Amino acid sequence: MQFTDNLVNLNTMKVIFVYLLLGLGLLSACKQQDQTEAQSPIQFAIAQAPLNLDPRYATDAASERVNRLIYQPLVDFDAASKPVAVLASWDAVNHIQYHFTLNKNRNLFHYQKILTAEDVKATYESILALKDSPLRAEFANIKKIEIVDQNTLVFHLKAPDKNFVAKLIVGILPKDLIDIKHDFAHHPIGNGPIKFVGWDNKLTLQRERDGQIITLQEVKDPTVRVLKLLRGEADFIQGDLPPELVKYLQSKPEVKVNTSVGANFSYLGLNFNDPQLQNIKVRQAIMYAIDCQAIIDKVMIKNTRLASAILPPEHYTNQNNNLPPYVYNPTLAKKLLQEAGVSLPLKLVYKTSTDAQRVRLATIMQAQMLPAGINLEISSLDWGTFFADVKSGNFQVFGLTWVGIKTPEIYAKAFGTENIPPNGFNRGRYSDVALDELLADENWPAATQRIHAQLPYIPLWYEGQFAAMQKNITNYSPKTDGNWDDLATITRMH
Repeated sequence: MQFTDNLVNLNTMKVIFVYLLLGLGLLSACKQQDQTEAQSPIQFAIAQAPLNLDPRYATDAASERVNRLIYQPLVDFDAASKPVAVLASWDAVNHIQYHFTLNKNRNLFHYQKILTAEDVKATYESILALKDSPLRAEFANIKKIEIVDQNTLVFHLKAPDKNFVAKLIVGILPKDLIDIKHDFAHHPIGNGPIKFVGWDNKLTLQRERDGQIITLQEVKDPTVRVLKLLRGEADFIQGDLPPELVKYLQSKPEVKVNTSVGANFSYLGLNFNDPQLQNIKVRQAIMYAIDCQAIIDKVMIKNTRLASAILPPEHYTNQNNNLPPYVYNPTLAKKLLQEAGVSLPLKLVYKTSTDAQRVRLATIMQAQMLPAGINLEISSLDWGTFFADVKSGNFQVFGLTWVGIKTPEIYAKAFGTENIPPNGFNRGRYSDVALDELLADENWPAATQRIHAQLPYIPLWYEGQFAAMQKNITNYSPKTDGNWDDLATITRMH
């Protein structure tokens, strides 16, 4: 590395010091691993490897799930999706100032440095400075971050934001490593319950409390993942299997399958640049033409639930907010299309990925829609092309799933007029003055009712979650959003 003369002493010493600490940490990890040789690695076969372990950049599900274990945020969410303290408690000084106090019993960073308010400030300021960070816009409302002492700091906002605290779920990075532009993407350093060990053909992690090694290996083919589990080459797998393979595993006595309800929301997106889809009766007809319950019963994982909104029934915004279901009724659907003046059959092009399960679901919906007078043409594309078309508005109808959504701001982001691209991701280009007013007032129950009645999208289901594992694996259960938090507790019984 080359340094300018006036910085050589300071920066060289910082680099040497930090990497000595990291080296000591890795030596310590090796010693700890030697002491726990009896604890063979717990092997997790995953469908998609993480892409980026820097929490300022990670957007794929695998990266975010690993980052939750390596790093810790200021806040997280409880079962009702309300923000709760992790690293810090908070007080709202006023509408634009939030005072945070770090917990005294917080973990050290993995190279034994204490986490301070300086690290919090550096993390969020670095997000604002990184022009290519996908989180930059999320925190553009931060005016400044004021350090009171090493345990306290104040966020000053440019404008009031009732949901500001719920956004502070980014893992905190150490300031000294931020300053030297450490490669967190491939060598993450945090203060979570699990630390990074190595990453070659698989990701190797180590649990802080007992030294247990956990490996994550990408196995894209679902059948191969199942075979690895049955042959004992993997200790557990989670999600990303077609229902028939899940049922197959449930029939095998040598493994066990745990299931739970899910909160990831599947839906059909609609393009409101299409004059036909602007007609509410056409949208209602599409809704009545899909037998979601039959699909759930026949081809979905156990504990899959009918959906009526992006956020699940247990979310705090949905308490006492009963949304009536749209029951499959192809006769009513055809009648609505005729009332809308549509020349039958209504022809729709449905874009989806080439994933076998997604194509299968599209094919079932295609058959269900025929009696309703809807001719659904399926266009299955590779993921990159498909998602690029969705983002650019090059679609009539598409199918996707929202994963890990916790805050009701999603309704404004997905359906608010001001968030039509390029200003946001209202990709269907939906605009409704009445809804915009409800969203501006943050009247979430009324906004949810309005969305349910107007159908700017077609809600389908919250897909159930599952984890399949060897009989001797304990202390692991699937979570509603599919996270891997129980890697902090998973155990192999001997």
